Amino acid sequence: MKILLTGGLGYIGSHTAVELIQNGYEVVIVDNLSNSKIEVLNKIELITGILPKFYQKDVCDQHALQEIFEENKDIEAIIHFAGFKAVGESCLEPLKYYKNNIGSTLSLLNVMEKYNCKNFIYSSSATVYAVSEIMPLYEDSPLGASNPYGRTKLFNEEILKDYQTAHPDFNVIILRYFNPIGAHESGLIGEDPNGIPNNLMPYICKVAVGEFDHLKIFGNDYNTKDGTGVRDYIHVVDLAIGHAKALEKLTDGDVGLKIYNLGTGVGYSVLDIVNTFNKVNGNLVKYEFVSRRPGDIAICYASPKKAENELGFKATRNLEDMCKSSYEYQKNNH
Repeated sequence: MKILLTGGLGYIGSHTAVELIQNGYEVVIVDNLSNSKIEVLNKIELITGILPKFYQKDVCDQHALQEIFEENKDIEAIIHFAGFKAVGESCLEPLKYYKNNIGSTLSLLNVMEKYNCKNFIYSSSATVYAVSEIMPLYEDSPLGASNPYGRTKLFNEEILKDYQTAHPDFNVIILRYFNPIGAHESGLIGEDPNGIPNNLMPYICKVAVGEFDHLKIFGNDYNTKDGTGVRDYIHVVDLAIGHAKALEKLTDGDVGLKIYNLGTGVGYSVLDIVNTFNKVNGNLVKYEFVSRRPGDIAICYASPKKAENELGFKATRNLEDMCKSSYEYQKNNH
């Protein structure tokens, strides 16, 4: 089966490409390299022995997408990763986020309809959930994004629901990620954001290799066991396996529309992450507490039971695996 991955050279996209190739799928990647690097393509080949077909195109460009489908008329499913993802930037530049994140989805749906491609996996996020005191979050927990990035994810979910209602033979699986960290065991691919990282683990890694002096922890006065925020962290390879499981279900037959949380169901605090990182890699990371960031909540973690029951998916890698592999990748690519 031929699968198109949009944003397939990014962090989650590249790990999913590896997983799919190793499962016997033929992978085609489209990526405009706005937050990814072309070297990742060769690293995918080094890991799998297969160089995926690659197009450096913008997914918002419907004409460019049509050219890809013309050359690959046998694409049977799309996994849509491409999108801007920095919460802070989305608050400063909302139009950039709406245009790109929603425009790319509309562009894909239009071209899929033209070429009769009926299987779609959407890379969504836990940011679509409303702020809640009640944990864990289930797929039917109240929705309500608190920033423009989250709203683009939520609006795309609504677009996909409406489209599927109008086209009952269209199959769509929406995957809501919690916090992916870690890297491939080869140390060849991992999280490598451009500029100053927005996420905790790449920042920790950059402190560990000396690029930054210390980590700033935003808030130590939350109502949690150690005062720092608690999140559901999942190893990126487990997340990639979740996509392979979703693809199996999607192409098995009559799916309609399904939504799954991909997480571990376990909440780790920021200090859990830092202390585990220091334990498995040596005491490399100094930190200081600073005031809370606006919009951050105390606790957020998933119930992954539905994905376990319906997809046969269960995350198996632990926090030590996540911290060890993250640092291995950072050392190799420093």
